[in-house]
Amino acid sequence: MISMTGVVRQNYWGLTNMAKIKSKWVCQKCGYEAPGYLGKCPECSSWGSFVEEAEVVSKVQPQHENKTFFENDIQKINDISLDETFRFSTGMEEFDRVLGGGLVEGSLVLLAGDPGIGKSTLVLQACAYLSSNGTDVLYVSAEESTRQLKSRAKRLNINAEKLSVLSQTNAEEIKNAIVQTKAKVVVIDSIQAIYSPNITSSAGSVSQVREACNSFMEIAKTTGTTIIVIGHVTKDGTIAGPRVLEHMVDAVLQFEGDKYKLFRMLRAVKNRFGSTNEVGIFNMKDNGLEEVQNPSELFLEGLQNNMASGSVVIVTNEGTRPLLVELQALTGFTSYPAPRRVATGIEYNRVLQIIAVLERRVGLNLSKQDVYVSVVGGMEINEPAADLGIALAIATCLRNVTIEPSTVIMGEIGLSGEIRPINQLDARIREAAKMGFKKAIVPKSSMSSKAPTGIEIIEVSKLTEAITKAIG
Repeated sequence: MISMTGVVRQNYWGLTNMAKIKSKWVCQKCGYEAPGYLGKCPECSSWGSFVEEAEVVSKVQPQHENKTFFENDIQKINDISLDETFRFSTGMEEFDRVLGGGLVEGSLVLLAGDPGIGKSTLVLQACAYLSSNGTDVLYVSAEESTRQLKSRAKRLNINAEKLSVLSQTNAEEIKNAIVQTKAKVVVIDSIQAIYSPNITSSAGSVSQVREACNSFMEIAKTTGTTIIVIGHVTKDGTIAGPRVLEHMVDAVLQFEGDKYKLFRMLRAVKNRFGSTNEVGIFNMKDNGLEEVQNPSELFLEGLQNNMASGSVVIVTNEGTRPLLVELQALTGFTSYPAPRRVATGIEYNRVLQIIAVLERRVGLNLSKQDVYVSVVGGMEINEPAADLGIALAIATCLRNVTIEPSTVIMGEIGLSGEIRPINQLDARIREAAKMGFKKAIVPKSSMSSKAPTGIEIIEVSKLTEAITKAIG
């Protein structure tokens, strides 16, 4: 007869490798965990965002293989060598530019963007190039069947022997497939559709996204596999899922643009292996995405020789790349109690500040005028070097005069009406000269080298001086 103590001991040893169910409440906005329901999240202050989730917690720590991609021994940083295979090209110069020179071996990259913007198309084209150059690639589609994926590849004229596809949503099955195929590059499309059987919550929840991303990060770091994870964005433009998702990955890329327009822009929000200031520009065609080698030509397409009043051309910087963009402004007597101020592609408060400077320092009466300012082509400009262009566009529209079409404008405006210097002015002027512009209105004493031949430099120090020189 077994004593009660023996039964307890026997049951204890028999349950060591079993799992127990643990319930918790998780905020679906930020991932904050609480033991019970809370009406308001103390982390992100959102209401009604807590959902109860049951998570299977194992008592036994998982056993990992000793073989890892990175060395476990302590090393001097000067003794570590980077071979040529540490970074490899995607076959798309614009994609490589944003990544900092190409994909890094053993990295985890998150690519996010609006639905229908072309995320899967971009990655599939990169996979086709990699596989055609002898790299084993595994494309895991959690939202499409293999036939649907084949249909899209046919439309893109992709025929790659070393490109394998898998339609699967189970994270454990995907991990097994990565080990089985020994792929060097893996694409997960998308992370919000992947679920882990160890967690009982539905796919796309905070716990599921975090667990799936953590498992893929472990594979990338232990096997040297480069994994590209495609993610969705919410209606306010942020990446869906917990904020910790962006901290776990090595690079966060944002694919932007209006799906009803042709061009798309790829930006790096986070990049451990390169700069976050670069931007890649693509043009959406019937057979896929096409790289834009000369983006200034794209944004100035359709610009007539005789521009209308309120239309100016500025030179803005996207990372190290200068871009020529057309700005348009429209003014008119308002029919509202308070005049309207509308800004498209430019920060709204920046436009209000420039309007205030025009009224106070230049003497323009805009108190009864509706003012609309827009960037042609859907480009978004955040740098202050566009201030002078915005001011001249508003001023010329109000006075119904035009600026000479071969003139570019750049400069930051202070609250006292002074024109402040801007960075990389020499590169901006060289780009303007290459595009055939003959005159540039720039801040005084900003040039660090001699201007290119064929373009006249007009330096100004005050906003009133700039308006006089531009209008004549």
